[in-house]
Amino acid sequence: MWRGVIEEYRAHLPVTARTPVVTLLEGGTPLVRADRLARHLPDVALWLKYEGVNPTGSFKDRGMTVAISKALEDRSRAVVCASTGNTAASAAAYAARAGLPCFVVVPAGGVALGKMVQALAHGARVVAVRGSFDDALRIVREGVPRLQLTLVNSINPYRLEGQKTGAFEICDALGGAPDAVAIPVGNAGNITAYWRGFTEYHCAGVIDERPRMWGFQAAGAAPLVLGHPVAHPDTIASAIRIGRPASWEGAETAVRESGGAIEAVSDAELLAAQALLAREEGVFVEPSSAAPVAGLLKRAREGRLAPGLVVCVLTGQGLKDPDAVLRTERQPEPVPATMEALAHLVDAALVAR
Repeated sequence: MWRGVIEEYRAHLPVTARTPVVTLLEGGTPLVRADRLARHLPDVALWLKYEGVNPTGSFKDRGMTVAISKALEDRSRAVVCASTGNTAASAAAYAARAGLPCFVVVPAGGVALGKMVQALAHGARVVAVRGSFDDALRIVREGVPRLQLTLVNSINPYRLEGQKTGAFEICDALGGAPDAVAIPVGNAGNITAYWRGFTEYHCAGVIDERPRMWGFQAAGAAPLVLGHPVAHPDTIASAIRIGRPASWEGAETAVRESGGAIEAVSDAELLAAQALLAREEGVFVEPSSAAPVAGLLKRAREGRLAPGLVVCVLTGQGLKDPDAVLRTERQPEPVPATMEALAHLVDAALVAR
């Protein structure tokens, strides 16, 4: 039985026998071979690391189990984070599990409803500020020393320690490292953490080579691509709508040391990749999670996609942001409750197919 990332990878994590383990049995997520999707990517064997099946529906749970466990060990009086949604949901759930008060600071109107509902349901105190995620993080960082709270954003080193276990799982499942890993980049903590995981496994002799790291940002929020912060990031992908990544340096290190790249994809490319994943592989993700697939498709169209085994890290499930789908898909119109009406719709749909 899967025991959660702390117990499964205890030897690689900064925990001791005195650390109270706060877990919802996160991790152990599926690595799904995507042969139908790979037809669009010549000479690529494609795998999907689907983090959407974590307890709160995103990869954030990997780091949060470690961060909240250490906060409890340190007798923290409460935890706090800034968030575009997924961190808020995860922090709220794990804080509830630990019996710790939780405060989340979010940009007003900048959080998908599914994520906001999670934070509220778990009892977090949500503070909405007039500003961006970067403004929210700045306020939180300034307030932590004064308010004596534990910050659980990815600038908390324990968060990245937990998130690196995703790299361990990929190697354990494949029996080695892939040729490349494609991953969304917002605050840049995850690409930093995955590179750390691959590097640790390489140093330990578990894998012979490390993969190239390909990070993909939304074009309207692509500071790492542009080389400077973005004052007003604008993208449908709320989870990566960040103009000043906290782990900027870590992301650049991962790309430089791995021989990888960080590139941008448009909102239209994100939505097209989200639909393709759902319809061809049965995997429903939020728009930000479709960024690595959008990036690979773009590379393939431009003749820049090298052959090999590639893993896409899909960071959050689609129900996090259902409104994104309703922007492009119509809800069904009612029809008479008759077999004839059903038959007409079925025939029409099969002819159109």
